[in-house]
Amino acid sequence: MAGSSRQGLPSWITAAAAATTTRVDIEGINNSSEEGSPKYEESKTVPSASDFDLGFAERAFAAAGAAVLSAVIVNPLDVAKTRLQAQAAGVPYKVLCGTVCFESNTMFPHVKGSPHAFPGSQQLCASECNRYKGAMDVFYKVIRQEGIGRLWRGTNASLALAVPTVGIYMPCYDIFRNSMEEFTTQSCPSLTPYVPLVAGAVARSLSCITCYPLELARTRMQAFKETQTGVKPSGVWKTLIEVINPVGRTNNTQKLQSYRILWTGLGAQLARDVPYSAICWATLEPTRRQILALLGDEAGASRVLGANFSAGFVAGTLAAAATCPFDVAKTRRQIEKDPNRALNMTTTRTLLEIWRDGGVKGLFAGVGPRVARAGPSVGIVVSFYEVVKYTLHHRYQLT
Repeated sequence: MAGSSRQGLPSWITAAAAATTTRVDIEGINNSSEEGSPKYEESKTVPSASDFDLGFAERAFAAAGAAVLSAVIVNPLDVAKTRLQAQAAGVPYKVLCGTVCFESNTMFPHVKGSPHAFPGSQQLCASECNRYKGAMDVFYKVIRQEGIGRLWRGTNASLALAVPTVGIYMPCYDIFRNSMEEFTTQSCPSLTPYVPLVAGAVARSLSCITCYPLELARTRMQAFKETQTGVKPSGVWKTLIEVINPVGRTNNTQKLQSYRILWTGLGAQLARDVPYSAICWATLEPTRRQILALLGDEAGASRVLGANFSAGFVAGTLAAAATCPFDVAKTRRQIEKDPNRALNMTTTRTLLEIWRDGGVKGLFAGVGPRVARAGPSVGIVVSFYEVVKYTLHHRYQLT
């Protein structure tokens, strides 16, 4: 019975239970196995068959629910982060005083920081009024100018992006991690601690490449605001059409180029998300195992929720801070409106431009809302995903 009691529980739960030399049983606690026994050693080293019990569709369902919840809750922070990064890149914003604020930048070399950049414009207030000064300032000015609903600008794109992205990412991570752990445990145990890092990087790369055009649409929807009153802002589909249309198309080669622009900034996205995912999972896996071990023997839903949210919060915060420069580069490449320049930009060149224009401060533009968003977002997604998996497993055990 002890040998089979672990069946159906995630490998990180069984690892935590092994650390406290206890048995997690679906119907209770079973401590009958002795340390050193064959069954004990097998359950301690071999990943639980737990994660194999749920199919890809069930994992995708759990991940999609987590993605929807996270996208709705943290979208205002995503808007604040994108606006701050776009402002640093030179995107103009009409703010409280009715004037237009510009940041002199290589992206808009013909625009100067003067309030008289356009004929007829006048200095009506202090210069600091014409720019966002931080995340809270973005919230205040967006709510006052555009209405509170604009803090959820791009939420439809976020949902359209999050559901398939996380629906691919989380289940693939589970599958890759379990397969790799099984292989390394049998063939090369010393590599097992690095499995979450590799599995997370591979799964994230797959989901990014698949869903990137939706990420491009979301960023552009959040970065630019509608300047014409009474005009409904562009949705996801219209935004993507607007990205494609500026590219001239007279033959098949040029038509291919116009669709290639939908993947503008993919290199920067991968440069951000692959190390982000690697850092996140390499931190999250051992952290939640330690937390679960500290919480005690019984792997109940509340402990699963608490351990995963806490570990996800810590891991997401650290990973977001470390990869912020790549996020700034990704945003700058995605908001570039010149199609020729957009197709010729590279991540390295973009990072050098950011460094030249703003130094370290430029590379970490929007780091506050990015970190504030990432911690709760990862915590919500991972905890919701694992609790749903846990609940589905118990439901199947009872039927």
